[in-house]
Amino acid sequence: MTTWLNMSLQDGASPIMEQLVFFHDHVLMIMLMITTTVSYMMITLIRNKQTSRFTLEGQMIETTWTIAPAIILVFIAMPSLRLLYLMDEVHNPSLTLKAVGHQWYWSYEYSDFTKLEFDSYMIPQEEQQESTFRLLDTDNRIVLPMNSPIRMIVTAADVLHSWTIPSLGVKTDATPGRLNQTSFSISRPGILYGQCSEICGANHSFMPITIESVPAKHFINWVSKMSE
Repeated sequence: MTTWLNMSLQDGASPIMEQLVFFHDHVLMIMLMITTTVSYMMITLIRNKQTSRFTLEGQMIETTWTIAPAIILVFIAMPSLRLLYLMDEVHNPSLTLKAVGHQWYWSYEYSDFTKLEFDSYMIPQEEQQESTFRLLDTDNRIVLPMNSPIRMIVTAADVLHSWTIPSLGVKTDATPGRLNQTSFSISRPGILYGQCSEICGANHSFMPITIESVPAKHFINWVSKMSE
């Protein structure tokens, strides 16, 4: 989860998020290079008192400043398109989880198991413990196995919502009457936090998402316990 005064992205908890962080750094370095070059040229032209007709008109410089941005855009577009296709790809999932957005809570259904569904509400402030986070913890956490491809199906029962986990690089709109699909794989154990990212009414800020990533053995034990 994000921390106070954190200026960078959250630590990636999935391979896709790690690739997104690398792409962010890649584009940031290109922007830094462009900003430095343009600033140097502007300062040089302002401070230079000499005038040359070749500076005002020249076929070579016009060709250069036309081709150079095109080459830079290619270096940005290629990894960007690769990431877009990777994020849209749904591999053979080992588990399917359906999330239904309501005003103002989430309902979850484990489609691979019978009668394994529950509602997830934010823990009220007066009921919180010292180990919980305000506005982020829920009474029923999603429990998912790590290192397993997960298919996520998202919809809504009333208005637009958005199921978002920043550390997984997942943000899927929940639209009434429509099923949106995404996939991810959690690469480490731990607790991941997210929130609804679509303004959905008065209590939009109070419908968090909490995922508990556990090893497969612990997940099987949890499913057995919940199915009793």
